[in-house]
Amino acid sequence: TPTGRAASTRCFSTGWTRPASNGYAGPSMRPEALVAALLFAAAPALAQPIRILVQSSPLAGFQYYGGKILWDEMKEGDRLTLVREPDNRHDAGAVRVEWRGEKLGYLPRADNAALAAHMDRGVHVEGRIGRMAKNPNPWKRLRVDVFVVP
Repeated sequence: TPTGRAASTRCFSTGWTRPASNGYAGPSMRPEALVAALLFAAAPALAQPIRILVQSSPLAGFQYYGGKILWDEMKEGDRLTLVREPDNRHDAGAVRVEWRGEKLGYLPRADNAALAAHMDRGVHVEGRIGRMAKNPNPWKRLRVDVFVVP
């Protein structure tokens, strides 16, 4: 150390002191200050809304709606709007998928029953583009990740 004294570390709860293993004794901090500093540093992470991934599905109908035209503008992670269509004549559990107000397709009929029931009960859900792939099979081009937001 610059002063020639042996470096040490101090235990906050007991007050005992011991030599530092790295030869450097950094500035000490009271436990309350340490907790406050950690909370302040974590504040941006705590401010983010909690989202729980409940479903990851291919997009049905990609080839029939705006997906091909909008492909170059979309990117993974983009927000998708999920809209219930209880009066859909082909599927009473239909959940339409939109990107910036443009219809991209639907969640597959085989995957939408539980989600449709939750949406009908008012559960807040949101969608994101989970994956994009230039694949000749339209069922493999875009994956929709569905989250519940408590």
